[in-house]
Amino acid sequence: MNADYTSAHAVRMRLALLLTLTFALAGSASAGQKKAAATSGPTKLGDQRTKAYFDLSKIVWPNPPAITRIRFLDLFTGQKVDPDLFSKKKEKTKQRWMDRLAGDRQTTDIKIKELPYQLIRPYGVAVDSKGLIYAADQAVSAVFIFNPETKDVQFIANGHEVNFGAISGLALDDNDRLFVTDVKLHRVDVFAPGTHKVEAVFGGDILSRPASVAIDTENRFLYVVDTQNDVVDVFDADSFKFLRKIGTPGKKHTLTAPGTFSLPTGVALDHNGNVYVTDTFNDRVEIFDPDGGFISTFGKNGDGPADFERPKGIAIDGDGHIWVADSAQDRVKVFNREGRLLIYFGEHGEYPGRFMCVYDIAIDKNNRVVTTEMFPGRVQMFRYVSDAEAGAEKQRRENEAETTAAAVRAEKKAGSPTANATGQNSAVKQ
Repeated sequence: MNADYTSAHAVRMRLALLLTLTFALAGSASAGQKKAAATSGPTKLGDQRTKAYFDLSKIVWPNPPAITRIRFLDLFTGQKVDPDLFSKKKEKTKQRWMDRLAGDRQTTDIKIKELPYQLIRPYGVAVDSKGLIYAADQAVSAVFIFNPETKDVQFIANGHEVNFGAISGLALDDNDRLFVTDVKLHRVDVFAPGTHKVEAVFGGDILSRPASVAIDTENRFLYVVDTQNDVVDVFDADSFKFLRKIGTPGKKHTLTAPGTFSLPTGVALDHNGNVYVTDTFNDRVEIFDPDGGFISTFGKNGDGPADFERPKGIAIDGDGHIWVADSAQDRVKVFNREGRLLIYFGEHGEYPGRFMCVYDIAIDKNNRVVTTEMFPGRVQMFRYVSDAEAGAEKQRRENEAETTAAAVRAEKKAGSPTANATGQNSAVKQ
């Protein structure tokens, strides 16, 4: 990667802040140590410091003893940070504190190209057949590719494989071809699997601000949400020929009737080819058949768990449940086809399992649920416990409970006064 990335300034400012805080904390620690040495004496209880840890594997929904349906797995923020990079001490000339705060440093200091690249403002997310996670970061102008097993990070970078404008949505087909929407260049870029070389570009004459993208691998349709035009454009997934529109364009986000949109954002497909769209300004989800015919809608504006306050990302799991990322509430909500809320998780916050402007969501074949959020600049990964798995766990618990109950009944029967008296009477008769 080179310094042409649009993230260079943001990374520089982040590093400057990090170094400034490090210097401040080091100074405070040094002063504290000197003060402690000067005033030796017994340590007071209030002066003691302890570290608290918690097991990330225990982050589940719903809370025990209920059967777990969603489990937190991991989170990703970018390339691995080498602590030695910041601990190298070099001879420096004296600088003013304003220069240090602004990030003006000597040429002997750390260079931008040496810094590990981190997520800053990720939008779309997708998972390929190998389990690699793709996240489109509009600020860095690159697609991050995370390997959850090895923690390695690859990139499809602006100025290298392609020239990006402002990337947004991601999708992968059954051959792991990658589709990336570009809201600034009004197009979709198609990358070959493995090599990540551009093999096609389309939509420039149709799209205005393309957001999410989804692929029907069975019927060979490719759906692209055009937020500016309030429509979902449908293309042939192989020739990329434009086929039709879902919705009514040109009304400037004013339409509310079923089958129309006001700033749509996310799109997803179920195993029957039905199309699910988050109608963001109308705070609802709309469902269409593979031909674009309107089926149903659910959702309304509100701050309750079953309501919406800016639904954006959407995905469908293997059981047909509808997962919606609500960016204003910072919750991920799971509904059935009729729009009944089944479970939700998340709230405002930076701890694992919480969100800060959650945006997109994807679910892979192994029931891993992946989300992006903008303000911390990170990807979180969860595990969905399927209906079959939950049913098996319920049966196991019932069998275990029945076995325990039978053992208790047998123990009570063997030690009951009635049983003892009966035994004694039998002995007398003999």
